[in-house]
Amino acid sequence: MKLPRAYRAALAAAVIVTLLPASPALADQPTPVSSPVVSGPIPGTVPGDRLAEAVEDTYPFFSTPDDLAASGYVEREFYLSGVADGWDQLGNQVATDVPYRTRIVVRRPAQDRNFNGTALVEWQNVTAGYDLDALWNGEAMMRAGYAWIGVSAQRVGVDQLRGWSPARYGALDVTGEGRFTADELSYDIFAQAAQAVRARGKDAPLARLGLRTVLAIGASQSAARMTVYYQSILPQVAPVFDGYAFIVGSAPTRVGPEPVFQVLSETDVRTPVRPSPDTDRFRRWEVAGGAHSGWRGQQYRAPISVRDLGTAPVYDCAQPPFSRVPVDHATAAAYDHLVRWVRTGVAPPTAPPLVFNADGTKARDSLGLALGGIRYSQVSVPTAVNTGDNAGQSFCFLFGSHQPFDEATLHGLYPSRAGYLARVALADLGNVRAGYLLPADARENLRAAVGSGVGG
Repeated sequence: MKLPRAYRAALAAAVIVTLLPASPALADQPTPVSSPVVSGPIPGTVPGDRLAEAVEDTYPFFSTPDDLAASGYVEREFYLSGVADGWDQLGNQVATDVPYRTRIVVRRPAQDRNFNGTALVEWQNVTAGYDLDALWNGEAMMRAGYAWIGVSAQRVGVDQLRGWSPARYGALDVTGEGRFTADELSYDIFAQAAQAVRARGKDAPLARLGLRTVLAIGASQSAARMTVYYQSILPQVAPVFDGYAFIVGSAPTRVGPEPVFQVLSETDVRTPVRPSPDTDRFRRWEVAGGAHSGWRGQQYRAPISVRDLGTAPVYDCAQPPFSRVPVDHATAAAYDHLVRWVRTGVAPPTAPPLVFNADGTKARDSLGLALGGIRYSQVSVPTAVNTGDNAGQSFCFLFGSHQPFDEATLHGLYPSRAGYLARVALADLGNVRAGYLLPADARENLRAAVGSGVGG
């Protein structure tokens, strides 16, 4: 199977990560991270006519359709500009003080009383050819009171923005006017975005919210680029993030003062060899049955794709695509643990790894479900075979699969409705107690089970 070009680039980055030295020699004086000029909020925040000539008549690309106001949230967009240093993927500095201009998208509580004090700064993913807020989980983030900041750090995403709305984004450039097209500036731009988030003031990205903690988060290819940053660049520059979450992608092996949390779906665990063991600075969770890009994300993005791109992609996969196992439940719990880890030093719980057979294949039960790992009720009390595996065109291999049981199988597993619901509740109660699941998400799982009609 020929992999998509963008994903081949992501895999190449991940391979480079594995070849990186443990860390370059520490500089006597780490290079400080510059504070960029912040302009905004940019006029135009409600989706409307993006083709209009005036910036005021445009809106942020992939603006969320979530009802932010109902949760006391607002969405704002800002320009960031300044000069950035350039780095290659081996941690060598290749440029200094290169002018750039990009944007960040901010979704935050309107009032400080609704803010939990933590900003989640996401390196927006560009594997699909445009900026993707892969880790935005509106329900969980707004429920907890996080601020979310999406950073446009890479050329592919910025170039697409420039074409999508020249009025709004035509002046953006992260290549030094074409001199640095391999995203050499992206690492410093991402760090400078964190500096911008720390600013206070009426027109600052977080206004006057009481910020305490800034976490870097990234998924897939973005996790790979964050790995390069943490592994080989961060030892040479002043730290700006308090902790790091690497989601469905690689993570650094270097042990640094900032804690690292890695969350992987079943798709992402392809070998029994784990590069790094859990330590007092590193945690790795593996979610049984979960997919690199699962059902929830696809359902959320489909209408946005129609609105902003004119169509939503349709895939012809070897198996019915999109695992329903909620990997986002693991990331929601992980963020809370990471904040506690940073603020109090209390490390998150460890989790069992996925199990492999002697021949290197994943071990599965008689139903075809993966053994080991974090097991949410969708896996431990299954109504379908959810896996992290699939094949077919384009990105199918990232979607996992979902094959519902027939009625005979369901009746054999759950002859009574009460028994089925009790098993779901007990399974997720165990996950809550273990620290793998937030109580609100356990309630969501139970509500879905009640609505399923299984055991009736």
